[in-house]
Amino acid sequence: MATATPNMTERRHISDRRAQSKPSARSMNAIDWIAMVLMIIGGINWGLIGLFGFNLVVALFGETQISGLVYVLVGLASLWGIYTCTKLGSQD
Repeated sequence: MATATPNMTERRHISDRRAQSKPSARSMNAIDWIAMVLMIIGGINWGLIGLFGFNLVVALFGETQISGLVYVLVGLASLWGIYTCTKLGSQD
């Protein structure tokens, strides 16, 4: 004869199991978002240079120090991306 209260052990939702399997997951902060946007801008610029020979940064800012600053910021964002990836990779 069946019981009125079935055994409810280990009946968790899938999202609960995922949250427990990756306790080291972290959300992105403002610096991470800024770095990602700069890396995307740099990637699009290099794609345009490679495909069409068109440099978007120079087209927007000219051959000025501002375009040089954009390149420096994209480079720093890439270094931040490398740091973030290695930090996340070491947590697994």
